[in-house]
Amino acid sequence: MAEEPQPTDAITVVLADDHELVRDGIRMVLEGEQDIEVVAQASDADSAARYVLGHKPSILVLDLSMPGTPSLELMPKIAEASPETAVIVVTMQNEPAFAKQALRAGAKGFVVKQAAASELVAAVRTVLGGEVYINPSLGARMAAAPDAPEGPPDDLTPREVEVLGLIALGFTNPEIADKLVLSVRTVETHRANIQRKTSSTTRAELVAYAIEHDLAER
Repeated sequence: MAEEPQPTDAITVVLADDHELVRDGIRMVLEGEQDIEVVAQASDADSAARYVLGHKPSILVLDLSMPGTPSLELMPKIAEASPETAVIVVTMQNEPAFAKQALRAGAKGFVVKQAAASELVAAVRTVLGGEVYINPSLGARMAAAPDAPEGPPDDLTPREVEVLGLIALGFTNPEIADKLVLSVRTVETHRANIQRKTSSTTRAELVAYAIEHDLAER
């Protein structure tokens, strides 16, 4: 039996999530719609970028925490390489700071994984209609959240802000040293000073601090 032809105006989607079960669930939800077609699935950010360049999809559904290039760094590159592709972030992170960072990096939608399946479909259609989609309860919290204070907090130096921003984007100490043309020992010293000033002891705490104070994009 011949396959039914796909509609010519199909919404094409690339899925990027490092958990296969999550990808399968998202694919089933999206392909339950007659006009949505998942054209590729990626388990890391770099593969996602290649699939986007190859397919030029309508939508990239992107997990915020992916192996490879940090998602916050990947989104501006996607916007430059495939401007017709809108990025919808689907993540476990339901804090306003994460949504703000994603939107500033170029995301057009922000959906939390705990939300109902229908919300993702609504996000796809809203974004393709030229509007931004944010999980409703999260959007209300974003509106009520105070803006981050201007200037480096906790007496962080400009260099420490640079180092902290790169830590938040997922770079290792040697990679930060290479980017900033510093020795690894100097980066380690900056990191120790940042931890002392921010009362952070783990990388997760440093990332949370950077996102809370809008330092990741600096």
